[in-house]
Amino acid sequence: MTQHDLAQQVSKCVICEPHLPLGARPIIQFNPNARILIAGQAPGLKVHQSGIPFDDASGKRLREWLGVKPCDFYDATKVAILPMGFCYPGKGKSGDLPPRKECAAAWRPQLLAAMPNIKLTIVLGKYAQAYHLPHTKHSPLTELVKSWREYWPDVLPLPHPSPRNNIWLTKNPWFERDVVPQLAQAVQAILQCEDD
Repeated sequence: MTQHDLAQQVSKCVICEPHLPLGARPIIQFNPNARILIAGQAPGLKVHQSGIPFDDASGKRLREWLGVKPCDFYDATKVAILPMGFCYPGKGKSGDLPPRKECAAAWRPQLLAAMPNIKLTIVLGKYAQAYHLPHTKHSPLTELVKSWREYWPDVLPLPHPSPRNNIWLTKNPWFERDVVPQLAQAVQAILQCEDD
């Protein structure tokens, strides 16, 4: 199966549609040439409506952390975006429901294998962290992010850039002081290497 065929199959996926309040609308950004992978949770309502990954306040903050403009962020040959669940899972008691588990089982190994040039995987939130860093599954977020140097420069666990994490960011000023500049510098180096 070609990479184009794989992306087409994902775009038509309906395996968990019976469980989705607004139906299936898989939202990913995928290209075999991508050098940076953003592994997130699942699209929110605004992203479900627009069909554009991270087309919300979380995306604005994430682009600031990465130090990139939207033109680079949305260039699939540079940045791949693969949430753990590709469709909006619906609203829960406190925020959105967890990503559906069917997506990772059905698609993730194939998609990851089709991107051999990934230099940095940015892992957002506990579901993505449990998949990409399985030995940290029971680690508290703060502890995991504080140990970021253990996984650097290949993988970087981050708090989710959602406004819901404003309190966490306020309580942990070291994150934006110490981690974010390193991240932005690494992203620029990877993208520069691509352009040369």
